[in-house]
Amino acid sequence: MKPLYKNFLALATGSSLFVVFAVVLTSSLMRYLFNAPLQWSEEVAKYGMIYGTMFGTVLCYLDDIHIKFGLLENGIPAPVKRLLNLLLDVIALGTGAVLAWSGYQFVLKRGGIDAPGTGLPMSVFQSAMVVGGICLFIAALFQLQSHFSRQQSKEEV
Repeated sequence: MKPLYKNFLALATGSSLFVVFAVVLTSSLMRYLFNAPLQWSEEVAKYGMIYGTMFGTVLCYLDDIHIKFGLLENGIPAPVKRLLNLLLDVIALGTGAVLAWSGYQFVLKRGGIDAPGTGLPMSVFQSAMVVGGICLFIAALFQLQSHFSRQQSKEEV
């Protein structure tokens, strides 16, 4: 299930990046070739980057390629490292829950506003916080599950 989730996140991250690329390219071509800029292009590109950041952050977390202190990580004993990784995953779980909840509250309070460029409700774009929080929460559950499955396999040996 975890590889399928990682593939989904990679597709979502790549799709967000493609949307940003396509919108910026189209807007540039329209502006310089036809002297008719797309009014909504900057807005869509900005929110595409935000969604891409949410998906990409979770993907980096799952692949363990996020920013970390290598000197600290390499200089500690393995049991302490396992404990710190477990703590990191518990913190990520809590952060995902808080991000999703605060994003939900933000959408409730400000989601009724329409975006000036596209005319779409801002809730479409502001929901990136909710989606990112839920994705991080799910990823942390996968990571925590892998901690406990590794412990069980060591105990069985």
